[in-house]
Amino acid sequence: MSISTTSASRRYRLFFWEEFTQAVVARSKGQGRRQSVPVWAERGLRALRDGLGCEPGGAPGMRHLHRVELTDDQQAAQQLPGSYQAEHATLTLFGLHQQAGAAPVHRSGVGLGTAVRGLREGVLSDNAAERRLIAAATAQDLDELVQHLRGLIPLLRQADTGLDYTRLYRDLRDWLTADNGRVLRAWGLQYTDPGLEGTAQDAPPDEPVVRPFWAVFDPQAAAAGAHLAALRSGVGRQAGTVPAVWPFYRTRIGSQLRNRGALTRDLVAEHAALTVFGVHQQGRGTTVHTPGLSPGSACRLLLVRDAGGDRTAIERRLGALLTSLDTGELAQHLRGLVPLLRRAGIGLDYDGLRQALRRWDDPQRPDEQSRIRSRWDRDFHMESTPQRS
Repeated sequence: MSISTTSASRRYRLFFWEEFTQAVVARSKGQGRRQSVPVWAERGLRALRDGLGCEPGGAPGMRHLHRVELTDDQQAAQQLPGSYQAEHATLTLFGLHQQAGAAPVHRSGVGLGTAVRGLREGVLSDNAAERRLIAAATAQDLDELVQHLRGLIPLLRQADTGLDYTRLYRDLRDWLTADNGRVLRAWGLQYTDPGLEGTAQDAPPDEPVVRPFWAVFDPQAAAAGAHLAALRSGVGRQAGTVPAVWPFYRTRIGSQLRNRGALTRDLVAEHAALTVFGVHQQGRGTTVHTPGLSPGSACRLLLVRDAGGDRTAIERRLGALLTSLDTGELAQHLRGLVPLLRRAGIGLDYDGLRQALRRWDDPQRPDEQSRIRSRWDRDFHMESTPQRS
């Protein structure tokens, strides 16, 4: 029985896929030749493949391969705990993935999103890889999710792409809990990692940065309507948890935070700006991203263009915007304002808007909200008005 020690000096038994990998690597080094599989490990793989399609606990040959221990009450319960179900699914997927492979497929640090992104190098097209990952991410239950993952395994094997099965186990376990948003965010951020395109957080300062979606959006493109609908599907949802919005993120996030599915202030701000843009741009033939035009300036311009408009109503909307307590409330009021701007043909500076959303309730910048509020209020009360967009 293999034992490992964590940084907190807690001893635990390795998962089967970890034991398998250690044994194969050690055997290869000891014999000075290609990796070979010990007899006990090969028997374990056969037992795992026999468990494909079986209910958790329903394959006798697999039971000794589990590391999640069950109490008597749990064994007698109508449904086994989520951690046991997740381990069963992970074991069977590992058995399928490792089949007939000499090199271990359990590879630390390779999350599901990263692995699927690797398939785009030749095994699948960009659209096909994205569709498969989104299909898994939108599964309604664990059984459906595992079915989608089983469909990915042959492709990963074909591309010689491994997976961190310990991380996958934790993702499947958390999928059954309120923490499933973190899992979705991790998969999406791994798959869309702009760091692989020269925008990683640790990239050189002079490295070119991928421009945000609103800066390159073409209203005349064939897919424009579908893209905007995808952005609107993220309204009111936590950043990173809506697979349809994943392709539009450009935020820099360090690898460790990305792999953990961390909810950063930068990602929250970009998500909010994207959803507001999706509402604002809907039905418009020209881009609404207008550099230099703040919400205050836009409201002033709205008042000027709509000569018969109700100044009090516009001031009330701007006042609600300026007194927002946090980023979520600010985004909500912006989504209420932009339909009025859209009808009047008035845009907004979405680069500036994202920055404001990022800093609005940042505890590290306690004075920033009052500065932004004062600037937007000053823009509204200026005598001169911006030029028509």
